[in-house]
This record gives sequence, structure tokens and C-alpha cells, in this order.
Amino acid sequence: MSVAKRTKVAENFFGQVSIGPPGSGKTTYCGKVYDFYKDKLNRKVEVVNLDPANENMNYNPAIDVMKLVTVKDVMDSLNLGPNGALMYCMEYLEENFDWLLSQLVQIKNSYLIFDMPGQVELYTHHNSIKNIFGKLEKIGYHLCAVHMVDSHYCSDPAKFISTLLLSLSTMMQIGLPHVNVLSKADLLKKNSDKLDFNIDFYTDVLNLDYLLDLLDDGPLTKKYKKLNAALIELIQDYSLVCFILLDVKSEKSLLNLKSAVDKANGYIYGSGEERSIQALLSCAVGSRTESERYDTDFF
Repeated sequence: MSVAKRTKVAENFFGQVSIGPPGSGKTTYCGKVYDFYKDKLNRKVEVVNLDPANENMNYNPAIDVMKLVTVKDVMDSLNLGPNGALMYCMEYLEENFDWLLSQLVQIKNSYLIFDMPGQVELYTHHNSIKNIFGKLEKIGYHLCAVHMVDSHYCSDPAKFISTLLLSLSTMMQIGLPHVNVLSKADLLKKNSDKLDFNIDFYTDVLNLDYLLDLLDDGPLTKKYKKLNAALIELIQDYSLVCFILLDVKSEKSLLNLKSAVDKANGYIYGSGEERSIQALLSCAVGSRTESERYDTDFF
């Protein structure tokens, strides 16, 4: 009998899944948030590395998928390129879900941070990661996807539209509670004068007709006016995407994101940790801060 069949839902487990394109700061974020939760919030927390090509971890993972399979070994043995090897690794992990679960059940009463690969196809139309976390949800793991995108994409209308489409597609495919993040907000601050709109336009995803005007005038996008209008209409019809700014060097920024994630995965309502008045108030403060147009900690 498999581990999954033998495992009963005796308690709830909470965590977050750090996903996003390469270079968006996922691994850096996982290391920073691990230290922040453990040292500043006194939360028992562990990091799970599910990136089979992650050789530059700034944390010690409690579970490391590279002990099961690595991209390098798959490339060497099956003569695959890096992208094909990464997809194979995720399919291999899905087939060996019992291995992952046998590792997870050894972690008791800890909040989990999953560090994921950076290949966007894994989150937009490939099913392995979706299936893995779907199985975990069924046995009591309450997870939230933290989808990180580099904030420099705000500097170009076409790139920002691509970011919106990527975020929307990922939300629809993964099917987890979702928090979209514009990472490296400190760099956004330094270059805010180069943006076409105020920062709240990008975080709250306001009237995109203004963005359509820029696309229709752009040297590379003006010949695709019907396509531009269709993409804008699609994003606005769903009306699902908004962003939280993140500067991993700012504890205030990490607290703001923590509050949003804790609400999304239900952690603040769970019974696994004794809730103090201060902890609940910190989440209330985070809710207020999130609704502001931009945080004075950044600007």
C-alpha cells in the first residue's frame, strides 16, 4: 500500500509554493523568508527544495529533490536539453510522489516553504506540478502559490502585458490560492521615474486602456492593434491579477507579503499554532498596508 493511501488527514499543514520565471528571485526569497519567519516571528518553518537544478541554495533544505533526481543526471543519461530534462524530472517526481510524501510526513508541526524550478511551462500548461500539489491538498496541506515576477517588466508595456498573461495563465493552471508578487521593488524605486504610470497602476492593474494606447503607438506592437485589444480585453474580463511589491531586504515588505499569504492559505485561521493578539494584529496591519497604493517603505 502506498504512503499516500496509508496517510490519513490527522491535522492541517500550511505552507507556500514559490514559483515564477528564472531570475525572479525565488531561491533568494525562500532563504530570506525562512530566516524572517524563524528569527523574527518565532514560527517553526522548513524549506523544501523541489528544483532539481538548484545548486545555489542559500538555505539548508529539510527535503531536497536532488537526492531523488537531478537535471544534470537526466541530461547525461537521456541526452536531453536542460528544458526537456527539467520537465522529465517533474514527471519523475510526480510518478514517485510517495517518495516526497514519505519525506514530508517526517516534518512535524512546521510551516513549509517550497522552492520550485523556474521553467514557466511547468506552471502554464504542464500538469506535473499541478498534480503534485493537488494530491497534497487532498491530504490536508493548505498551500498558497507565491508567483514572483521581476518588477523590471513594468518598464515596458509589451513586457508588462506578457507578465499579466503569464500570471493569469499560471493562476488558472495551478489552481492554488495565489499571491502575485513584483520582486526587486528596491530596483523599481530607483527607476520609478522611467515608468509610464504611477506604481499603483501596475500593482492594482488599473484601467488597461491606457496601456493599450502605448501598445498601439509602440514601434514593435503598433501593427498588432487587434491582438493588443483582444489581450487587454481578456485580462480585464477575468479581472484576477494584481500584485504585491516585494523587497527581500525589507522586513516591512516581508511582513506585508506574509500577511497576504497567511490569509490566502488560511494559516491565520488554523489551529496548528497558538495565535496571540499581536500576531492577529500584525495580519490586520498587513491587510491595511496591502490596500495602499504604494508603501512608504519602497517609495
